[in-house]
Amino acid sequence: MELPQRRESALAYTVDSRWRNRSEFPNGRREIVAFLQRKWERELDYRLIKGLWAFDGDRIAVRFAYEWHDAAGNWFRSYGNENWEFDAHGLMRRRFASINDLAIEQSDRKYHWPLGRRPDDHPGLDDLGL
Repeated sequence: MELPQRRESALAYTVDSRWRNRSEFPNGRREIVAFLQRKWERELDYRLIKGLWAFDGDRIAVRFAYEWHDAAGNWFRSYGNENWEFDAHGLMRRRFASINDLAIEQSDRKYHWPLGRRPDDHPGLDDLGL
C-alpha cells in the first residue's frame, strides 16, 4: 500500500474504518488512503475552516467550508457537515460527510492565507457568513 504525502493523517483511521464522502463509500484504511490520494490530487490549493457543532462521548459533529481549485484553474467552495466516531485509542472509526460544491470566481474567494494552517486571526465560518 502506497500512502499519500500526508502519511500521518492516513494513519489516523482504524484499519476497518468506514466512510461516506459525497457518493463514495470507502471502507478500511487501504480504501480511505486511496480515496484521499485522489482527493488531494484533484482539489488543489485546499484551504479549510471547520467549526465544532456538537460532541458527546466518542462522537463529534462539525460543519465546514473549504476552497480549492481544479487543474484547469476553476475555483470552488465546498460546504458540509461531518460526523465522526472514534475508537478507544482516538482513531477515527467512522466518518460520514455530506458535501455540496459551489463554483466560485477567484475574486469571490474568502480564504487568502498562504498554504498551510489557517492563521489564528483569520475569521471563522460565522464571521464570514458561511
